[in-house]
Amino acid sequence: MVEVRLHGDESFEGLLKRFNKRVQQDGILSEARRRQHFEKPSIKRKKKEAAKRRKSRRQGRR
Repeated sequence: MVEVRLHGDESFEGLLKRFNKRVQQDGILSEARRRQHFEKPSIKRKKKEAAKRRKSRRQGRR
């Protein structure tokens, strides 16, 4: 769980900005989207292999 405390006379907008940044860094939203629907293990494997192929192609270009 992400917790952000108010610093001195910080505005609500500043607090919200820090909260959103923290949520993004922790990967909470991406995790929730990933778990939104059940994914069969075979599909997970295929996605993982495709990601590996994409990553290796990007590494080869450098």
